[in-house]
Amino acid sequence: MSRGLYNMGLLHGADYNYEQWLDSPELLDRDLLYMREAGINVLAVGIFSWSILESTEGVYNFEWLDGCFERLHQNGQKIILATPSGSKPAWLSEKYGETCRMAANGVRQPHGGRHNHCRTSVKYREACVRINTKLAERYGTHPALILWHVSNEYNGMPCYCPQCLAVFRDWLKDRYVTLDALNAAWYTTFWSHRFTSWEQIFPADHSIHGLMLDWQRFTSDQTIDFFLAECEPLRRITPGVPITTNFQMPDVGLDFHKFARHVDIISWDNYPEWHRSPDDEPAAVKAGFFHDLCRSYLHKPFLMMESSPGATNWQGVSSKKKKGMHILSSVQAVAHGSDSVQYFQWRQSRGGEEKFHDAVITHLGSNDTGIFREVAETGRLLKKISTIAGTNTESRAAVVYDFQSGWALDNAQLPRNIEKNYQKECIAHYGAFWKAGISCDVISPEYTDFDRYKLIVFPMLYMLREETAKKIRMFVQKGGAAVATFLTGLVNESDLCYLGGTPGNLTCVFGISVEETGTIADWETVTFQMYGQQWKAAHYADHVRLQGAQALSGFAAEKNPAVTACKFGEGTAYYLCARTEQAFTDRFYRELCEKHGIPPCVSWEIPAGVSIQKRGDAIFVMNFNSVETVISPGEIYEDMLRGEPVCGTILLPPYGVCILVKSSSGEKKSEHQSNSK
Repeated sequence: MSRGLYNMGLLHGADYNYEQWLDSPELLDRDLLYMREAGINVLAVGIFSWSILESTEGVYNFEWLDGCFERLHQNGQKIILATPSGSKPAWLSEKYGETCRMAANGVRQPHGGRHNHCRTSVKYREACVRINTKLAERYGTHPALILWHVSNEYNGMPCYCPQCLAVFRDWLKDRYVTLDALNAAWYTTFWSHRFTSWEQIFPADHSIHGLMLDWQRFTSDQTIDFFLAECEPLRRITPGVPITTNFQMPDVGLDFHKFARHVDIISWDNYPEWHRSPDDEPAAVKAGFFHDLCRSYLHKPFLMMESSPGATNWQGVSSKKKKGMHILSSVQAVAHGSDSVQYFQWRQSRGGEEKFHDAVITHLGSNDTGIFREVAETGRLLKKISTIAGTNTESRAAVVYDFQSGWALDNAQLPRNIEKNYQKECIAHYGAFWKAGISCDVISPEYTDFDRYKLIVFPMLYMLREETAKKIRMFVQKGGAAVATFLTGLVNESDLCYLGGTPGNLTCVFGISVEETGTIADWETVTFQMYGQQWKAAHYADHVRLQGAQALSGFAAEKNPAVTACKFGEGTAYYLCARTEQAFTDRFYRELCEKHGIPPCVSWEIPAGVSIQKRGDAIFVMNFNSVETVISPGEIYEDMLRGEPVCGTILLPPYGVCILVKSSSGEKKSEHQSNSK
């Protein structure tokens, strides 16, 4: 990557809304001192600054941003410069009403909030290109600039204006060519929904599942197209400056697997809900899942563009981080592949929606706070492990997470429509690998090469594309192990049910045919036997017919198979007929990984609540418990944080971390204890 992005070691920075403090120059001066003290080496600027940069159409003010660039550059910081399209100025909404989104009822939305624009609007795209061109021409060669940050947190909120509907219909024509093909794909003979002209199509009828699925696909594609339009002047004028945009959690209506193909480096905003219960392990597993998803988009390191140094103000409950948790959660991101720890934001805003969202510098305005001290300690820690930057993680196991299948499943009207929990189910399967210390990618069924893995899990892959079915068939045939679950392969990419049994097009691979998916009421207890003990199932349970598979377990009451295995070619395909309790899921994958030659990253026992991840040669040991926890490596390591050898046992304090590399001395040291944090 050019501009020295990977020559800086690990990035430590924050969003810096410099323009909010132009009337307080003494605070700006103090910021420079505090940044050096906290080990801040990069700032993201300009993110929501359009109304200051262009106060009226064609009237620009870059002097304040010039000053920001020069002050930060002289202070030793690098800059990530954002384009300002995430929140348009009021004059633009007033002069060009078409730039505002339209609701399904035909009413234009008033100016306000953010991302309140129509992605299709020609006027809005022209305005974005103009301001982006000005920014690229003015700052593209500045030595402090290392990365473009295009817009901010794109989302999939729809617009129903005439321009969007016209482009949507063109998108449909490209996809289906003829109305007959569209009607067949959407099964419009049901409820007499058949369309006889393209103009009749309006994407607000949730009873036509194919229509609503395509509308979400279009909205995602149109967002990507808007992003590419924003990038055009940046690519043309500053070809040596890489481009990112900060992704969110994967439930905002965008197909980030597809979006990722168009950025140079993945970045995302990480806001776990710590301390929502006495047990932080579920939050840690979920955060690990999202980090590994980001690493897996392009199979290379990513940037954690935002995180909170304290509490947020928009979650239902956001607790103050307990001592050590800030450093621990920051290290977790690095362990899973992030080359940065960055915050929203550097200085806490005085007004607006997020004025009570914690920042590095709070309203107190001091460096004498618990938040600042932990941020500064994080900065010192990142310097000690800076050689980790750019290193990657090789995984032999993967969990498939498919945005589009999730959308289709959300639309589906099933015998049980509560607690479908697609994302939660994927995280549950991923969590088994997390607890076992086995690196696990979170991958796309479309864009990822399956050949790099030994084991791939397909939880609840409701929508099974025919191309994906071919990839699974080839993967197992060549020796891979595949795991599918209930609610897999019910429909094709048009959301039409497969005929002849599910999982569609894979009945020969899994050696089963699902006769029906049964539901389990909340008051029912459904159990099955495996590994010499009894386990519980919940919510869903498939009734399957064996067609070449072997039943590894059966449900106690009905004697139907609960877990099956089928040899296919050189590999094995497993099927989990029900949603199983987490303890069984954990045991199942531990056994499966051992059988298929996928070892954990360490040979020693991993206590509950402790996560061990390997990145490059570094082994990250992270204690998500609120109590001191002992680990016993039994080998000689070097402690990267303490700069000394360790062996025997290591005492991890509550929310403590330890980063180890194999000792180069090879000499047996006497056993001693190391307190690590």
